[in-house]
Amino acid sequence: MMRYYSTKNKNKPYSLKEAVIMGLPEDNGLFMPEMIPGLSAEFISSLPGKSLVDIAGHIATKWFGHDVPEGVLLQMVMDAFPFDTPLVRLDNQTQVLELFHGPTLAFKDVGARFMARLMSWMVRGSNRKLTILVATSGDTGSAVASGFFGVENINVVILYPSGKVSESQEKQLTTWGGNITALEVSGTFDDCQRLVKEAFLDEQLRHSFDLTSANSINIARLVPQSFYYFRAVAQLDQGTSPCCFVVPSGNFGNLTAGIFAKRMGLPVEKFIAATNSNDVVPAYLLNGVFKARSSVSTISNAMDVGNPSNFWRMMELYHESLESMRKEISGVTVSETETRNAMHECFDRFGYVIDPHGAVGYHSWQMEKRHHPSATGIILETAHPSKFSNVVTETLGLIPEMPERLAAMVTKTKSSVQISADLVALKEYLNAQ
Repeated sequence: MMRYYSTKNKNKPYSLKEAVIMGLPEDNGLFMPEMIPGLSAEFISSLPGKSLVDIAGHIATKWFGHDVPEGVLLQMVMDAFPFDTPLVRLDNQTQVLELFHGPTLAFKDVGARFMARLMSWMVRGSNRKLTILVATSGDTGSAVASGFFGVENINVVILYPSGKVSESQEKQLTTWGGNITALEVSGTFDDCQRLVKEAFLDEQLRHSFDLTSANSINIARLVPQSFYYFRAVAQLDQGTSPCCFVVPSGNFGNLTAGIFAKRMGLPVEKFIAATNSNDVVPAYLLNGVFKARSSVSTISNAMDVGNPSNFWRMMELYHESLESMRKEISGVTVSETETRNAMHECFDRFGYVIDPHGAVGYHSWQMEKRHHPSATGIILETAHPSKFSNVVTETLGLIPEMPERLAAMVTKTKSSVQISADLVALKEYLNAQ
């Protein structure tokens, strides 16, 4: 049976159910597995041609098979992933992994849909009612809302920063109704994330509610994000050179999942942490000092995070060794001008419309690929460009085609509850419910 521990206390073990349902340990650390399961060389060599469902089923069984029956896990995987994460070739050294083919057009559908099914199975048959608190800088909230909409015994409360998400993102957060509520916070994403953490530490709220989280701070959302790293390699031509994964990064859950994948046995030459002006991790990699700061608004808003939670999981994985982290991760900071120029270059050279987050990754790979001349760069394209239609239109002079499922959301009426960025306001709302 896999056990989990807090990054602040390795001596107290937790079960999978405790880690998933609690979301955060009592000491405000982050749950980590006591071990990362290894995958056989035979499985890695058999990746070419394997589907996302095949890969996810195998890996999920390795992680959770001691706690959840294999048949149940495989059904969860089949239900969660009726879509693929296709790899698109731009040139001999550059490929794009499209992670936006799920219902809310963002990579977070992968983790959120699996987690929703796992969590629902864990509370089946009980009178227990869970309240999920989730902070979002744009895409997490909509993916969680989609994954948990209508799920019995689970209410979802989404905290998002007022005026700091795109119009289509906001509609995806605020138009669900039912068991989904959106709280529009007067502040930044970091304020939203802080409120969630403070709520978990508040004794009155802990006593009154069964609180849990659906951010990448929850291990059940983080592990499934490793699935598409394997799916990417499965789509490479056999005999392809080693790969570098270029990861647009905000809260660093996506990159942490990639590190999990490498520790499981996936051959990766390098991870490139591509950030916008909120570059506290590239700054750490450069000078060895981690200094959280207030986030600044950018056109790649889902990455506007000034105090990324998963940095501390990264520190745990590298035993707090800067040298070890540098061997596997390079950090790149990308300006607004460079982001827009990358969108232009990608479209002009390849006819490919890339969203501003993917453009941060594209520019980062152009900067880094000279250091990896024999490697294939795989850029994680984390959201569909139509979710950032205004930025795309301003930059490229065209209107990206909007998938029907997003267009249907955009026509709905926004419904949110405005609160200030303090715990008192959040408690007043929750207690009133």
